Amino acid sequence: MPKLAMDISTGQAMNKSTENALERVRQQLESADEAPTLDSLAQIAQLSPAHLQRVFRRRYGMSPAEYHRARRFGQLKAALREGAPVSEAVYGAGFGSGSRVYEHSDRLLGMTPASYRAGGAGASIRYTTTTTSLGCLLVAATTRGICAVTLGVDDAELEQRLADEFPRAARERVDAGREEWLDAVIARIASELGWSSGNAPALPPLDVAATAFQWRVWDALTRIPAGQTRSYGDIAATIGKPGAARAVGNACGNNRLALIVPCHRVIREDGSPGGWRWGVQRKRQLLAHEQQLHG
Repeated sequence: MPKLAMDISTGQAMNKSTENALERVRQQLESADEAPTLDSLAQIAQLSPAHLQRVFRRRYGMSPAEYHRARRFGQLKAALREGAPVSEAVYGAGFGSGSRVYEHSDRLLGMTPASYRAGGAGASIRYTTTTTSLGCLLVAATTRGICAVTLGVDDAELEQRLADEFPRAARERVDAGREEWLDAVIARIASELGWSSGNAPALPPLDVAATAFQWRVWDALTRIPAGQTRSYGDIAATIGKPGAARAVGNACGNNRLALIVPCHRVIREDGSPGGWRWGVQRKRQLLAHEQQLHG
């Protein structure tokens, strides 16, 4: 029986042949300075262009063209956060013109570059919170998709984190049942962790800017079965970057989708839990809970 992997966006099984095809495409996208055409990528994958587009989006939550842009947007986002002028950040990230950035920025940043640098000015973010056995859970979304899933002690802590990330965005709290995407994420998490008996719904679109390396790490994390763990070195080897354990740790630290991208399943080489941006004690509790359910 072929080995199966789980799509990051749907949780559906993917056979080894398709997984290998997507890996070849991903490698081409990562090494290319200019975005390859869909037809050329389809030849590499030995899939039809339409099928490649569909399965690539299911796996990575974006099209091949968007994935290629994500490599550059990761650099752009870092430069903007550091206060670089927009024009300097745009060209420094390898974009040929500012118009190309603004054309696609709402998909990868949830707002224009200038707006992101200005603390989210002009952006609209809707969020909700719920209580779990791990503490308070906040889920937030732009008009394009889920932009944050985070854990904390109470609503005030989580709302402050969101405000720190987007201090000038229009942030609106919505009640349960008023926002389909937010409710779907909460229901999925509850189902997968045994907090409810319902079936896990499909994951809504994601609106999280990341580098290609970060997407590779996060994709690898989604393949770790519940109840199991991997070391940072294991993940580095899995994505073909042995020796990049520290970079894997940084990618885990940049994950803003708690539980959806299960970075809590990555531990140190000596078996100790290591850090987790939402608290080591929560990480221990979550791993113990998963091992009890699935071990």
